[in-house]
Amino acid sequence: MTAPEEAAAQDLDLLRRWNATLLAARAGREGPDPAPYGRDLLGRWAEPQRRYHTVTHLKAVLDRIDELTDQGGEGGELELVRLAAWFHDAVYRPDRSENEERSAHLAERALREAGLTEHEVTEVARLVRLTVTHDPTPGDLNGETLCDADLAILATDPDTYRGYTAAVREEYAFVPDDAFREGRAAVLRHLLGLPRLFRTPYGAAVWEEKARENIERELRELADLTAP
Repeated sequence: MTAPEEAAAQDLDLLRRWNATLLAARAGREGPDPAPYGRDLLGRWAEPQRRYHTVTHLKAVLDRIDELTDQGGEGGELELVRLAAWFHDAVYRPDRSENEERSAHLAERALREAGLTEHEVTEVARLVRLTVTHDPTPGDLNGETLCDADLAILATDPDTYRGYTAAVREEYAFVPDDAFREGRAAVLRHLLGLPRLFRTPYGAAVWEEKARENIERELRELADLTAP
């Protein structure tokens, strides 16, 4: 299968997952065809300015939500968590700081039209906004699941992690090297200073140690680049 064929197959699979998720969230209530909403979102995730925040990242977050569910789950409203994953970077410009807020507004507008209740719309938008800080309050099962799934890239094998950091650097190609290294190091030191990167029991047990190893290694590599 060629690369374009693989991408088309992935999009078809993701559209199927989107349709199933929205229909499950509606729980039998009437509403418009889910497919046009899913195709619009896939188009957004495929915009040319993206290097890391792509359809591949969307699929990874959805897969990690499924992994958390398969490992005993965290309770909560998993269909709403999945919808929040679809919207959490639906609006993305690396040179802007309001991406999450604009993504939340998009979710509010689209999901009201698509047949969700006001509670459901409000919860999805809240979860999207939570990805600004990745700091859910204790007991926020929906927030813990989404945030852990979004941060799970930090716990991948070293080669995948390096691919992630390279893609992030490409998204911020407009930032000079010194400024990027300084900003990236500040983000990484903040992450290492958190008591826990992952809030779900599974994430803490399976992903925490590997994520910290990757972050520490990246910090060392950044320091080597700035050394005289």
